[in-house]
Amino acid sequence: MRSLLDQLPKIVAEGKREAARVLEQLTGEQRVRLHTREFVQPSREAGGLPLHRAATPQLPEPSGRLIYGDNLLAMSALLAGDETTPGLAGGVDLIYLDPPFDSKADYRTKLTLPGHEVETRPTAVEQFAYSDTWADGTASYLAMLTPRLVLARELLADTGSFYLHIDWHVGHYVKLICDEVFGRDNFLNEVVWYYRRWNIASTSFARNHDTLFVYAKRKGQHYFKQLYIPKSEKSSGQGRAWVSTIGDDGVRRSVLSDEATKGVAMPDVWDVSMINPVAKERVAYATQKPLALLDRVIEASCPPGGLVADFFAGSGTTAAAAEASGRRWITSDLGRPAAMIIRKRLIDQDARPFLYQEIGDYQVEQMRSSLGRRYRVGDLARTVLGLYGAEPLPDAQNPSGALGSLPGGRTLVVAESPARLTTVESLRRAQSQRDAVLGGFERVVVLGWNFPAGIGHDIEALADARLEVRVIPPDLIDRLKKKGGRLADSVRFSTLQYLEAGLRTARRQGDEVELVIGLDNYVLLSPEAISLRAEDREKVLQLMNHDPLSLIEYWAVDPDFDGELFRSSWQDYRGNTLNDDDPLRVVASATLRAPWRSGVRRICVRAVDVFGFESEVVLELDAVEADAA
Repeated sequence: MRSLLDQLPKIVAEGKREAARVLEQLTGEQRVRLHTREFVQPSREAGGLPLHRAATPQLPEPSGRLIYGDNLLAMSALLAGDETTPGLAGGVDLIYLDPPFDSKADYRTKLTLPGHEVETRPTAVEQFAYSDTWADGTASYLAMLTPRLVLARELLADTGSFYLHIDWHVGHYVKLICDEVFGRDNFLNEVVWYYRRWNIASTSFARNHDTLFVYAKRKGQHYFKQLYIPKSEKSSGQGRAWVSTIGDDGVRRSVLSDEATKGVAMPDVWDVSMINPVAKERVAYATQKPLALLDRVIEASCPPGGLVADFFAGSGTTAAAAEASGRRWITSDLGRPAAMIIRKRLIDQDARPFLYQEIGDYQVEQMRSSLGRRYRVGDLARTVLGLYGAEPLPDAQNPSGALGSLPGGRTLVVAESPARLTTVESLRRAQSQRDAVLGGFERVVVLGWNFPAGIGHDIEALADARLEVRVIPPDLIDRLKKKGGRLADSVRFSTLQYLEAGLRTARRQGDEVELVIGLDNYVLLSPEAISLRAEDREKVLQLMNHDPLSLIEYWAVDPDFDGELFRSSWQDYRGNTLNDDDPLRVVASATLRAPWRSGVRRICVRAVDVFGFESEVVLELDAVEADAA
């Protein structure tokens, strides 16, 4: 077996080529885009304030962007920009990366539900991303990291700095790659983060530190603010330190040194404690880093009002620290639990408005990277039909390969493209195909990859008993790539989840209308589609039947929905005890105010369950009804 040292040149070369391919696509039609799922104005108490008034619809400038999805795609989208947002090449002042250290890390999440504790694994897409990172041990890890380092350098401003947080597992190899990407001459520091951890090792010294490799984009041009460690009261009373200087007039003077006035200049060994188990900042995330650590990084290397980015967000400490200091921020993570924790954490600290975004057309990007460009969407559709048990229709009636029929010939099956959302228009088209193709079918089943949050209510409104909609497993492309075991026997096409909510009251009060919105029910998608142990699945089924609202992790309200951008001006989530004292449930009712105006108002209610699935419902209110209330 070749040593890692022998493999390193090839790993770096291939990583650079992968980054180059990403950069070549930044201006093309296939460039990756970010979709804004929510404009969040934190307001976790009853009586949320309006985001905008009819006369001034302009939204406030967001302070940050929380992105769910693969960070390579996130960086690509940020570099590319879009029609409304310019690309960020050379626009980031500070990048801090804290990638996973250990291939044996346990990515399972424990969820405490009323009366039960269940254990979930990451979504299948996330699991394959993690497993691919370590498929060939450290070599795979370095291959994953290299193109991300290259794109990070592209994002950095000429005055910017880069911090890579790592430990003993792979740090020595990663340092060589960083030297290659950023240049050895741009290396600034190896910062040692020392923490007290009283673990006793019987055969070696206790491991009590991590390492931060610090690089400048262009050494000498980079922003840096010297930090100081305050002198203790005891030492400061033992005398004063004077230094001699020669002024412009040639006169030598004695002045107090910075050491006497500000403290001791901060060295490259930082004694920062781990987070106390009962600390207010703790968010129950295994790899959470202390705010004090990121405060130092940001204060030293990002100018006031500057932009900080972290593409392995984890618990969101970088975003939280940047927000508290008044800096702008971008953070991303592939894990849905991480994205949810970060959103709640920022709301909890009364952050400025921020965007929650995700990678557009995620399945398409995954398909291209996993199966190659030669694998056509039509081929994929035929594969999906076969896994569902359908035979493709003859080519004359099926040029795209997306139509099939179940045995017996009376049920049409439509396999949607991963390139687009399956919307109500998609369902109406399927209804037409059911009635027209080959003389007509009795039923139609639509298999979709991506759905808008309100699709459950669209299906209900169609009121068509001869229409069925199923979700294609999001990990299917990776499983096709691996082709392990009897795939057809293990694929489950699940039903959709949906939310039920209603408008309780609407009362006009001068220039505002007071709205009371309540949650009525939540129907979770098939538990078979969630990665749970058998005994945990039974517990979840019990809650689905007897206490369905306890499965909601977060919900928010846009009191004046425009049909496109969801602007949440009220939020509640499990763990928020400002509205009630139950940390395991959200409140079932929201009271909020919005500007009064004439005409029909659309109120959007959106919920995310404990597994990360999202649903919404849109309510309509005629201003005449509110005026009369």
